[in-house]
Amino acid sequence: MNFRFSIALVSLLTTSFFAQAADRLPTIAPDQYNADQKQAAVDFEANRKVPVFGPFEPLMHSPQMMSQARSMGDYLRYKSAIGNTLSELAILITAREWTQDYEWYVHQPIALKNGIKKDIADAIADGRRPQGMSDDEEMVYDFCIELQRNKRVSDASFSRVEKRFGKKGAVDLTGLVAYYTLLAMELNVAEYQLPPDGKKLERFPK
Repeated sequence: MNFRFSIALVSLLTTSFFAQAADRLPTIAPDQYNADQKQAAVDFEANRKVPVFGPFEPLMHSPQMMSQARSMGDYLRYKSAIGNTLSELAILITAREWTQDYEWYVHQPIALKNGIKKDIADAIADGRRPQGMSDDEEMVYDFCIELQRNKRVSDASFSRVEKRFGKKGAVDLTGLVAYYTLLAMELNVAEYQLPPDGKKLERFPK
C-alpha cells in the first residue's frame, strides 16, 4: 500500500509539475539519451514503474551511478529492517539537515501518509526537536541527528537501535542516512528546482 502511494505521488510529480534540474546538470530529454542512458532508463522504469524522475535526473549524466543508486534505494526505501514509517522519518531528518527542498517536498507527504504526525514533521522542518515522539521515533531521531551533526553515534543511541532492530537495523538506518545524504548532495550540487507549488525549507542559521 505504501509503495503504491509512493508510485502514485511520483507519477503526479513527473506528469504535472515538471521539476527540472538547473543549468549545472540539466535534465536530459529521453530522445537525447545515449545507449547507456537508455538502458539505465529502461531498468529504472522496470523497477520503479515510473520514468526517471527527481534526483535521478541529474544522476543520468552518470547512468551507471544512477542505476547503482536506484538499486540501493529500492532496498533502503521499501525493505529496510526498520520499516517504511521510520525510514520516512530518517529521510525527513536527512532532507532537513541538508536543507534539500525537493527531497522534503516529495517525502513529507509520504511520511504523513505512513504515520508520522504532522507536528513531528513540522518541528523537524523548523529545526526543533519534536515533542511527543514514540520510543521508536525518538531512537531513530537521536541516531540520525547524531550521525548528521556529530559524524558519530553515541553508544547509548546505537544500543537502543540495536536492541530494537538488531545489528541489521543499525546498518540499514545508517544506510538510509547515507543514501539520502547522497541524493541530497547531488540535488544541491545540481541546484535542482522545486515544482511551482513547492515551498523552500528555511535556511539555517537564520
